Amino acid sequence: MKIVSSSFTEAIDITRYLETAELTPWLSEFQTVQRERLTTSVFPNRKKERFKYNDFSALMNRTLTNGASARAPQEAAPQIEMPSLADHLDAQCLVVVDGMISRELSTIDPDLIIPFSEANESQRQFILSQFQSVRQHENVFTILNHSLLQDGVLVDFHRPVSRPLYIFHLFSDSNASIDAISNMLVRVNTNVEATLIEHFPPQTGTTGSLHSNQVTHCVLNQNAKLNHYRLHLENEEAIHVGEVNVDLHRDANYDGFHIGLGGKIKRLDLNIAHIGAGSHSNLSGIYLSDNHQQIDYHTNVEHIAPHCTSGEVFRGIIGGKSKATFNGRIHIHPDAQKSIANLSNKNLLLSDSAEVNTKPELEIYADDVQCSHGATIAKIDEDSLFYLMSRGIDRDKAKLMLNFGFLNELLYKIKHTAIADDLRPMMTSFFS
Repeated sequence: MKIVSSSFTEAIDITRYLETAELTPWLSEFQTVQRERLTTSVFPNRKKERFKYNDFSALMNRTLTNGASARAPQEAAPQIEMPSLADHLDAQCLVVVDGMISRELSTIDPDLIIPFSEANESQRQFILSQFQSVRQHENVFTILNHSLLQDGVLVDFHRPVSRPLYIFHLFSDSNASIDAISNMLVRVNTNVEATLIEHFPPQTGTTGSLHSNQVTHCVLNQNAKLNHYRLHLENEEAIHVGEVNVDLHRDANYDGFHIGLGGKIKRLDLNIAHIGAGSHSNLSGIYLSDNHQQIDYHTNVEHIAPHCTSGEVFRGIIGGKSKATFNGRIHIHPDAQKSIANLSNKNLLLSDSAEVNTKPELEIYADDVQCSHGATIAKIDEDSLFYLMSRGIDRDKAKLMLNFGFLNELLYKIKHTAIADDLRPMMTSFFS
């Protein structure tokens, strides 16, 4: 990748998108500030440490196209086939087409979903307070998201909800060049437990250039719990730059599982902030890449309050000539005494041409903590392979068994078994 220091708006043309987008009026002042920031922001390149191993050339010189402006939501209905996962989970379903929610295609309790354009004054203040938080301003792609966002959605779990909320993201036309900008703010009320599933599926017969920029921000109030699953299963030609931010108040509990398949560009930032004492987070993930794909997970766990615990386990399998990056950071603040934080990243290379860059980081400013971090990169163990083959298992099946064994530990820990059952056949086809 050639290092080019150009401004963001020189590298990506947003003019046409703004001309066709119907932006939410009460956000206009905030969005104007964000667009001004874009003009002074540098397009990501290898001079920036956080983008050192990324190749964003597929986004350069791109003119963003707003697919939502060219059609009514119901026009996408004949092209949508809901995955079996929604039925297996008995979930409420929210369909997002080209970054915009579709009421016609969704089956969900209306009091849980508030589009930004319909928010009342109290909800507007809450949305703006989250948008203006420090973390939301660190990522230039999040600035882009805020600049172009037409109408996000506030998911308000203000009461106990027995059924999971299943969010299905897709494009209305897989043969066009479409850029989907979407933003979701999730609030889980005090003592409420909820389950959220975000699914970015592959689109069949894709010939167009599909690009998603999606940001999810979760706020868990006191003693709230969120089970969060984020499934990035797009086609290998798709581009996705996403971010997840989680704020944990006192005694809140976040359990997150993330899986990603490599793409033309796949960059995901996960930020967790323990801002209330006694909060807990458990983050696990799987990433798979092959051919010439690339995938990058950047995680950042901030221990700000005392007596908080966090656990993080990510595993990757990288084949072909693909490239994977994992950067996991744990930051223990001075007041975060009695913190317990652990991070593990393991990678398996399937070819001599595959590449993985892993960088665990531990930054501690408190003296009464328990922390650990580690990373490994290896190939399939030949002794284990020989053992299986000596028991009459052919070489290809033996490799498949070892690959699954490497990942199954994380799949078995998924609380909603329907999700794991749905992922296993996909992973089988990936390894075959």
